[in-house]
Amino acid sequence: MTVVFDVNAPYNRGMAADDLGFMPYGEPAEEILRWYRDAGVDCALDETPRDRLAEARAAMDIPAQSASIAHGLPRTQPAGTQQVASGLDQHIAQAAAEAKAMAGNANTLDELQAALMRYDGCPLKQTAKSLIFKAGNPQSRIMLVSDVPGPDEDRLGEAFTGPAGLLLDRMLKSIGLDRQQVALGLVIPWRPPGNRAPTQQELAVCEPFIRRHIALVKPDLLVFLGTLPAHLLLGVHENQIKLRGRWFDYNEGGSTIPTLATLPPSHLLKHPAQKAQAWRDLKALREAYHALLPRERATATDPHV
Repeated sequence: MTVVFDVNAPYNRGMAADDLGFMPYGEPAEEILRWYRDAGVDCALDETPRDRLAEARAAMDIPAQSASIAHGLPRTQPAGTQQVASGLDQHIAQAAAEAKAMAGNANTLDELQAALMRYDGCPLKQTAKSLIFKAGNPQSRIMLVSDVPGPDEDRLGEAFTGPAGLLLDRMLKSIGLDRQQVALGLVIPWRPPGNRAPTQQELAVCEPFIRRHIALVKPDLLVFLGTLPAHLLLGVHENQIKLRGRWFDYNEGGSTIPTLATLPPSHLLKHPAQKAQAWRDLKALREAYHALLPRERATATDPHV
């Protein structure tokens, strides 16, 4: 069947994207992008088809054992499955080792960012639009670590932007701080497509870079926003409601850095009733920060003292 679309037809002029539920021909690019966004298309991939199932095999867990396990029979795997598992584990280990070597060779944040730009061991690099590395003041005594970039960060190429970034700014302001008084980093520097959770492979290859990031900043205080930084970097596995408000010790180079776990701005936007809990965490952070400073300096810089 041949479909003829008349670009001069009256129904195709001056019509908004949502009048008929589809985008008429000839609309401005901004309208087209807005329509895609409203339809749920939030990331651009490739112009040619790709076998993403094949690409994801390296990040997938080996399927559950056969039903014989439930009956108490010995755990067995076909030889082919064992070989595939061994090959995948070896691939992940090699990619993580390469990441660790590249991160360890970086002596400055600029060198670390350049290493990330060269590194091709993370599949997310192929689907994300931007590398989101850092923000804020790298000379700060406080470093905030979040999980992954969101749609706004990926689109604009800047960390902590959009509604979550604005909320973070207000949270910092409430305790007399701003972005120039904190360093900002992310566990995963590339946005996972569709905001899905990072895979174990992606976490394994990105972990050396965020650890090196923390080592180069040398903060006196760390704040982990959400569960992902705490799970990966502290080895704790509780949910964020149980983690928030607690202090942990992050091990770095034979010493420890006091680390506060709290709720991320993206979570607070969805659950505004929990802002009161985040406020208690912020007050604890302010107290810890002031303990690092001479009293006269704290009084001069923070009206909340």
